Amino acid sequence: MKLATALTQTDSQNPPLVLIHGLGSAATVFKLIVPQLSKSFRVITVDLPGHGDSPLIENVEMDPKSLGSAIFDVISSEYGIDKFHVAGNSLGGWIALEMAASQPDRILSLTGLAPAGLWLEPALGRTLSEARAHYLAAVLKPFIKPALRFHILRKIGFSLVSPKWQELSYESCLDASMAMANCLGYFSAWDGMLNRRFDSHVPPSVPVTILFGDSDNTLPRNGSQERTLAPSHSTWQIIDNCGHAPMWDHPDLIVGIIKDTSQ
Repeated sequence: MKLATALTQTDSQNPPLVLIHGLGSAATVFKLIVPQLSKSFRVITVDLPGHGDSPLIENVEMDPKSLGSAIFDVISSEYGIDKFHVAGNSLGGWIALEMAASQPDRILSLTGLAPAGLWLEPALGRTLSEARAHYLAAVLKPFIKPALRFHILRKIGFSLVSPKWQELSYESCLDASMAMANCLGYFSAWDGMLNRRFDSHVPPSVPVTILFGDSDNTLPRNGSQERTLAPSHSTWQIIDNCGHAPMWDHPDLIVGIIKDTSQ
């Protein structure tokens, strides 16, 4: 599976850190934290199939476990790196958990930023309400750049994602909107999550931090943040005044948590 990746040019002595984005997103979602993380890690960002700059390949398994296996392969083949720290947001967090469960000797630490998959009842099918953001972004793509200049339209697009939406930069909003509008792999990756949840074992040898925002409307506390499904040795944190993209709402804090987990 061909995946687009990028490696920050930092000290080769620094340990590698792989960042994995969520459904309908792209590696650009980590722009706010990559510069700081690059002082301590060789940061590698990945675009999932049909997301960002990665092509969508037909008839390829898109469940979280298969995506994790593909990431292992591309990091090894592209960079010759077999062991690394990993942090993932939403679907990316679920993928990271599957990676730590399947090949724990290759994961040095794991930080789950509002990870998906920790729900009691897996979804059985797609729902129109949850697909609305993708459909709207695709239809309105020609108008996204000027539209995001308007306060009310930014509120409509991002107030449910972040309680600090008014502080989000134009660039962050534009990156997120265009990633969604151009996401050819949206439904394939979504289908890969149906009828599934994370229920694998991650050994205590892998340090794990799981964190959620207190205002996460995408994966709310009731039903989508089941602590018993997370590795039993995980450090579990709830971040105040934070939504589904903690690296947007509290970038410095998230950098610190990733660094702490890796030590």
